[in-house]
Amino acid sequence: MGLNELQRSILELKEEKNAVLLVHNYQVPEIQDIADYLGDSLQLCRLAQRVEDAELIVFCGVDFMAETAAILNPDKKVIIPSQKALCPMAAMLPIDILRKAKDRHPEAPVVLYVNTLAEAKAEATVICTSSNADRIVARLGADKVIFGPDRNLAYYVERRVPDVELVVVPDDGYCSVHRLMGSGDEAMELKRLHPGAEVWAHPECEPEFQDRADYVLSTGGMARRAVESDATVFIVGTEQGLIDRLRREHPHKTFLPAKRDSECAAMKRVDLENLYEALLKEQHEVTVPKDIADKARGAIERMLQMS
Repeated sequence: MGLNELQRSILELKEEKNAVLLVHNYQVPEIQDIADYLGDSLQLCRLAQRVEDAELIVFCGVDFMAETAAILNPDKKVIIPSQKALCPMAAMLPIDILRKAKDRHPEAPVVLYVNTLAEAKAEATVICTSSNADRIVARLGADKVIFGPDRNLAYYVERRVPDVELVVVPDDGYCSVHRLMGSGDEAMELKRLHPGAEVWAHPECEPEFQDRADYVLSTGGMARRAVESDATVFIVGTEQGLIDRLRREHPHKTFLPAKRDSECAAMKRVDLENLYEALLKEQHEVTVPKDIADKARGAIERMLQMS
C-alpha cells in the first residue's frame, strides 16, 4: 500500500531528527503503517529500553505509555503527539488510594498494571501487563498481593492463581472500551453465524465474556494466535486498532469485532496531523520527576526481568 504525502513527510522528518516511532496496536492504520515498532504494552516497554541510536522517541499511544518510555530512557527526549491522549483507567488509581491499601496490608507486595501513571508505579513492587499479570503474581510467592487498577484483569489473575488473595485497588477500575463489550452476547451471536470461528476476549473484558470466550488473550497474544491458529474466522474482543492490524497482516483470514464501534477515544487522539506537528516542533515532551522515575524504573525493570 502506497503512503500518502503526510506519511512521507513524517518519515522524512523522522530521519532528519533521528527519531524512532513506537506505536501501540490501538493506533489508527495510517500511523501503524509508518511505525518503527508496533506492539502491545509489554513489547513496547522492552523496545523502549533497547532504543540506543535514536535521539528522539515519539510514542504514539496514551500518556502512561509515553511516561514509561521516558522512565526507561532518562537520557532521551520522549514526546507524545497529543496531550489529550489520556488513559481514563490510568487516572482511576490516585496515589492516596494506593497508599491507604499499602498501610492496611503492609506485608503485601504491590503489583500494578502498566496502565497506571508514574507516581503510582513508583509505589509498586513490580509492574505487569495483561500478557504476564498471572505469571508475575505467581512468581512473587506471596499469599496476598495488592493489585490494580483493572478489576477484570484481577479476575483473570484470580482464576489462574487461586492460592493468592488479591486486594484490588480501586474497587472497580476498568477500561470503558472492553467493559462496553458486556457479557459477550454480540460475540456469541457472531459465533452462531460462524460456527468455526474462534472467540477471543481481552483480560480487560467482563468476567462473563472471559468465561464464554475460546481464548482470553492480550493484544500480543491475539497477534500470535492469528498466526498459529488453523481457524479462518476470528471474533476479536478488543479495540478496533488491533483488528485493523490483523486484517492487514492476514488478508486471507476474517477478523470481526466482538462489539461494533469498539474504539478508544484516547488512542484516537493521535493522528497524522498532530504526529507531524509533534515531530516538526519536538513538542509535548513527557517528563517524570527524577525521584518518581527512579522508583518506577525499578518496578518496571523488575517486570522485564521476571518476564
